[in-house]
Amino acid sequence: MITRPLDLSSRLRPAPRSFDALFYVNVGLIALFFTLFGSRFVLAPGISVLPTIAGSDANARRTTHTITVWNERQILAGDGLQDLAGLGDWLREQARTAKAPTLLVLSNHGVEVDLIAKIFSAAENAGFTVHIASVEPQKERATRER
Repeated sequence: MITRPLDLSSRLRPAPRSFDALFYVNVGLIALFFTLFGSRFVLAPGISVLPTIAGSDANARRTTHTITVWNERQILAGDGLQDLAGLGDWLREQARTAKAPTLLVLSNHGVEVDLIAKIFSAAENAGFTVHIASVEPQKERATRER
């Protein structure tokens, strides 16, 4: 055991025999403070705090496929990097695997609108419904968090 070389076990206080009254007073005070000053947001974090708008998620769909676009030569699709020409073939193959294919395009701030338009047309020709999301640049995010 680790305490044997330094003989630390002989210097330890003996374990208490039972809980004394001070323990029960502390437990009672903690329970009282939680009851009086407790917040429903602290004690129940699963409660929805933000108001909901009726029908806000009526047209929401779960995406079946996701691609990330950094530039024309760096399109990250499910199997790996694709170029714009190979992306059309990949999209046609993937459209056959889902009943209602939906594509989420994550793009960097430096991606040109012309490239996004080409990706949209290739995806719609393959049978996808397309949604776009922009990825925040790392440098700006790091300076804002400080």
